[in-house]
Amino acid sequence: MKRTRFFHTIQVKLIIIYVLLILIAMQLIGVYFISTTKNSLTRSFSDNLNDQVNMLTVLVEDTLTSERAEAGEAADAEVAEDLGNLVSSLFNISQAEIQVLDASGRVLATSEPDRRDIIGRKNTTLAVSRALQGIRDNEEEIIDADNVRKKVIARPAFDTSRGQSRVIGVVYVVASMEDLYATMRGINRIFVTGMLIALGLTGVLGVLLAHTITNPIKGLTRQATAVAEGRFDEQVPVYGDDEIGRLSEAFNYMTGRLQEALSANEEEKEKLASILANMSDGVVAADENGQVIVTNRRAREMLGVKHALGKPMDELLGIPKDQLHKLQTGVEHSTIVVRPLPDDGGEWLMHVTLTPIYRRDRTISGAIAVLHDVTEQEQLERSRREFVANVSHELRTPLTTIKSYVEALDDGALEEPELAKRFVGVIRGESNRMIRLVNDLLHLSRLDSNQERLRPIEVNVREMLEEVSDRFSFQMKQKGIGGSVLIEDGIETAWFDRDQIDQVLDNLMSNAIKYTQDGGHIEIAARKPTPDTVSISVKDNGMGIPEKDQARIFERFYRVDKARSRNMGGTGLGLSIAREIIKAHGGTIELESELNRGTTVTFTLPLRRGGDAE
Repeated sequence: MKRTRFFHTIQVKLIIIYVLLILIAMQLIGVYFISTTKNSLTRSFSDNLNDQVNMLTVLVEDTLTSERAEAGEAADAEVAEDLGNLVSSLFNISQAEIQVLDASGRVLATSEPDRRDIIGRKNTTLAVSRALQGIRDNEEEIIDADNVRKKVIARPAFDTSRGQSRVIGVVYVVASMEDLYATMRGINRIFVTGMLIALGLTGVLGVLLAHTITNPIKGLTRQATAVAEGRFDEQVPVYGDDEIGRLSEAFNYMTGRLQEALSANEEEKEKLASILANMSDGVVAADENGQVIVTNRRAREMLGVKHALGKPMDELLGIPKDQLHKLQTGVEHSTIVVRPLPDDGGEWLMHVTLTPIYRRDRTISGAIAVLHDVTEQEQLERSRREFVANVSHELRTPLTTIKSYVEALDDGALEEPELAKRFVGVIRGESNRMIRLVNDLLHLSRLDSNQERLRPIEVNVREMLEEVSDRFSFQMKQKGIGGSVLIEDGIETAWFDRDQIDQVLDNLMSNAIKYTQDGGHIEIAARKPTPDTVSISVKDNGMGIPEKDQARIFERFYRVDKARSRNMGGTGLGLSIAREIIKAHGGTIELESELNRGTTVTFTLPLRRGGDAE
């Protein structure tokens, strides 16, 4: 069953929808509330600041229009002092920087004690310039170098004492709005905290609410999965008499009826499956379209596939469609199909018998193919034919030679002593060759039938290998072949049939000498691959064996170069006999070769009789 991802479940969707609704509602409320609060605080701040500026403007007008402002330098100093007291008092209330300017824009007083140096200088800001022109509405918000938002107001002071209205100064106020925005940030934090708490509570309530809806649905889903998997013993819990409760009751009723219907069907299927599974032959059934609908385990093994359902029968069996049609219609009854084994392990021969499946109206609804493995039978028959052919060929050649030379002697060669002697020598050689062949065949026959008794004795490995080297030393000297015997430390004695192992070594040495060029080298070595075994190898640097022939080199009568092997006196049975002798001792033999580089034949035997450890 496909698993539902977490964020695709109904429960999560309900929770998300519920939380989103609350979030949107709170966002709308929050935006309205914060915006209204900000506007109210800003308006209150501006109104308060304007009231103070208006009050200061009236006081400044009175001070600047008084008689002291016209009485010379001493009066100017007194006016400046009075203005300084005014702005200092207002600063303590408003937390603002206040400057009083004269009609030329020159600073007369400032509320900042550490900025007394600006007194006497001109303030050239745009707001001041507008105020000096008599414009009353000069308000703006700025952000200073310290990233602090400030409110700027420049209010002109008029002289109306002489029946005329002229600008005699300016009140310039720069008030920080940091406290206002700090208050707004605090309100925002309170609102966000409240919103998060509300969302958390909403999420918990959403989980509880969604659980009451999705829990019955999950029960139905589990039961549907169980039914699909063939488990009918579970029941969906019924939580109430609502729509979901009635659905659960109907589902439980359907499960019971379905179980009854499937039980009868399963019994029939089990009978058929048991029959098919225990058949020694493969069975493949296809529908009327040729698509496979049933196979048994044996058929899949023979066809080398894991899954065959839905595949065309002709492709699965490897039978052409026209021939498959003949088999289905009864024109042909059976055929032989050749299937390659995996890893180039040879061929698998199957005898395929096809029978059509008829409906009640006698129309064909499909076909059943029965596959019978005849590989071993065919291999035995092929081996028998090859063996008879090989033995006949090996015997016919010397017999033909003997007959030819006997006829030559009978025709008069017997009267010539030298010629007769040479002919008799050839006849003797061919006779000995036939005797060796017959002896090898008898030896193989005894090994195959376990009639060749082994007589294991304790053998000194070094002594045995040195004797083998000595036996062939004369032949090696004739071809100028060097030899060496290598014995690994720790190898002293081993239990085996000395005569049989000598025969194996003689055969391997004979082959090495035959196929090693003059001036080559042959090495006999003994090693201990494990504490309980000994490996003996014969290695040459001769012509080697092609890779394609190495897999068959131990077969009977198999020769890489048949003509040359026969001329060298070989029967083609030496390596086969060697393999059977080693198998009889419970060992293994293997060959490694590279063309024109040499060949190494290694056989491994137990050190002790019966494989006992030292």
